[in-house]
Amino acid sequence: MTRVRIPPTLREDVGGAREVPADGDTVRELLDDLMGRFPALRRQLVENGDIAPFVNVYVEGEDVRTREGIDTEVRPGSTVILLPAMAGGAQLGELPPPAGG
Repeated sequence: MTRVRIPPTLREDVGGAREVPADGDTVRELLDDLMGRFPALRRQLVENGDIAPFVNVYVEGEDVRTREGIDTEVRPGSTVILLPAMAGGAQLGELPPPAGG
């Protein structure tokens, strides 16, 4: 069994859990297991059968894109982190003036 850490932006889709167990020998199998139990994750994590471009997946702290991508091996007892990119912020010129000045 693998522990999958769920970031705050995805917790609503997994019933509020910070971490969920999942089964699979690869990231693909692990994601299939998760999405089978939590279908709302599919729209967040997968695009055209691969990890969505705005999502980073780490197995034991290593980005799977530097390994075998969605087919990266996941050993039992591993920790996997799902980390969707965050967007937002202000454009230059929209920032408030510095405090005290």
